[in-house]
Amino acid sequence: MCDDDIHPGLVHDPRLSRRTFGLAAAALGGVAATAAQARSPVVEKDVEIKTPDGTADAALYYPEGKGAWPAVLLWPDVMSLRPAFRDMGRRLAAEGYVVLVPNLYYRAKKAPVIDGPFNFANPDDRAKLTPLRATVTPEGTDRDAVAYLAFLDAQAQTNKAKKAGVQGYCMGGPLSFRTAAAVPNRIGAVASFHGGGLVTDQPSSPHLLIPKTHAEYLIEVADNDDKQDPAVKDKLKAAFAEAKRPAQVEVFEGAAHGWTVKGSAVYNEPAAEKAWANLLALYKRALV
Repeated sequence: MCDDDIHPGLVHDPRLSRRTFGLAAAALGGVAATAAQARSPVVEKDVEIKTPDGTADAALYYPEGKGAWPAVLLWPDVMSLRPAFRDMGRRLAAEGYVVLVPNLYYRAKKAPVIDGPFNFANPDDRAKLTPLRATVTPEGTDRDAVAYLAFLDAQAQTNKAKKAGVQGYCMGGPLSFRTAAAVPNRIGAVASFHGGGLVTDQPSSPHLLIPKTHAEYLIEVADNDDKQDPAVKDKLKAAFAEAKRPAQVEVFEGAAHGWTVKGSAVYNEPAAEKAWANLLALYKRALV
């Protein structure tokens, strides 16, 4: 993973306690999440998934009642599985999806991987992530993606006749590209929100995998990320065009890296809700 994967907008204010953060994230969920759950109450479970590299801990969500729904794999950001992403999985399931949110770092530690306040301005805090991030490799991600989609497809609630979706945040963006290439016949839609490292000069660059996939893409770019490297969006557009993959690449003006994650210092609710609406439209269109 690249250094851009670490960004202060990804976590809560270091002055907040973990409990306060959970309460704040729940409050920020607001009426929209409550309304979604009212439309379709959700079952949520903590699950364990056997992978070639060990046993992954994850959270599983699906609508209550009888039925079968498309599967979605949700890759969290650098801080991994925590309340903000549990809320996101719950909200997405309420829209009619079977959602799996894994712990990125299961090879090293069960979630939550960071206990208590975390301050990206503190080198000692940042150092806590270094050994964790080292456990997430391209090859390991490919193996995980296969295992996670197999797990989702083994659920009675999953409609295997419909394509599956994958979405990722920050470092989860590249993981979503890799998932689409690892299980190309299953993934019909890929969404990346303020993804870091989608285009690199390495042979493992996620954008080089696009021709191996059969998905439609939604790439939501933070304003400050685009200003830092404006060529990325153009390289992505060119790669999608060359591979003949349908894609929407959009820069959210005024929205900073991490803007979609509730509880983060840069959470931007209007922009986050727009990105969420784009995601739902993508899945409605592509997961058929």
